[in-house]
Amino acid sequence: MFRCRGAAAAAAAACLLLLLAAASRGVAHGAHGHGHGGVAWHSFKQLLDARRGSRVTGLAELKRYMARFGYMAKNSDNDEAFDEHLEAAVMRYQTRLSLPVTGRLDSATLDQIMSPRCGVTDADGDGDRATSHGGAVSRFTFFKGEPRWTRSDVPPIVLTYAVSPTATVDYLPPPTVRAVFQRAFARWASAIPIGFVETDDYAGADIKVGFYAGNHGDGVPFDGPLGILGHAFSPKNGRLHLDASEHWAVDFAVDATATAIDLESVATHEIGHVLGLGHSASPRAVMYPSIKPREKKVKLTVDDVEGVQALYGSNPQFSLSSLSEQGSTSSSPPGRGSFSSRWIVTVTRWSEEAKRFQLQIYSSGMTTKQVSQREQIGENLQVEHQQTSTS
Repeated sequence: MFRCRGAAAAAAAACLLLLLAAASRGVAHGAHGHGHGGVAWHSFKQLLDARRGSRVTGLAELKRYMARFGYMAKNSDNDEAFDEHLEAAVMRYQTRLSLPVTGRLDSATLDQIMSPRCGVTDADGDGDRATSHGGAVSRFTFFKGEPRWTRSDVPPIVLTYAVSPTATVDYLPPPTVRAVFQRAFARWASAIPIGFVETDDYAGADIKVGFYAGNHGDGVPFDGPLGILGHAFSPKNGRLHLDASEHWAVDFAVDATATAIDLESVATHEIGHVLGLGHSASPRAVMYPSIKPREKKVKLTVDDVEGVQALYGSNPQFSLSSLSEQGSTSSSPPGRGSFSSRWIVTVTRWSEEAKRFQLQIYSSGMTTKQVSQREQIGENLQVEHQQTSTS
């Protein structure tokens, strides 16, 4: 009863082959994500040493990449020819990202192009601010028009933020993700007179954080693993989105995944965009557009700080000299450097019971909320500044 006739067996085998082919297509789609980005960027390695006059399969895709990030016009001819327009774009790219300017696709340039990066364009706002101090050169940029957050209150400005309770990744516990963002926001707050307060009111928050995959409704779709890692919008939009297709890590000592991306590094970078910073040309800066798997870059550099302070001014207790011994990469928790300051913000909300709530915002990385998580934040603010000592 288990035997099949020849025709039936052949039909069954054909169906099985079709199912396997469909399954393999589904796996391939899941691995490569949406569109042309992600893992597909690694196909650019075949372009090594291409230069003006070359004709190589993949150059049309590279032209789309260059247009996507602001180095070519989006209506350029996307053929496979390395023409004068692509050469000019490559030279702009090399100059902008502090690479050797050769005009060809050398190994350093291709390595940079294939690196995972932020989705915010590189050449869309106000240009580099080249200033020198002690031999270093700042290369921070702003969004066009230099938008920034403003309030009628006396400093510090207080902004609320919320991590989406639904747009998440299931392998990272929500308290872990929120702790990462507390530390990331605190780094910026240590340098400027802005306080960041976490709230459960996602819809009403100034800054909204979420993990999304593919086309997620903002007109800037994600492209799968190891392509565009995240993006954020300029003030006062407040949206900060991370690609849910990435493998996000919070501790490389625990997570040995070769393709893991450090969540705190990308969070710190995207908050810089939320505050109004564009990409920096300094490879050491947090605001440099790319980061490699298993790289951790969370500490603000002089370039990052000078850029954000040009928009908002300085936290009264902050000194650039405090950055000199911190370096550009570190896995140490914030708040253990040579400086720490604390903004104490007393928030009063008058209800029928005339309740009083307090929030303490620490630049050391912890936000203590002496208020029910379900309460709204009101408008009556009393502010004082205290300095705390650190070891």
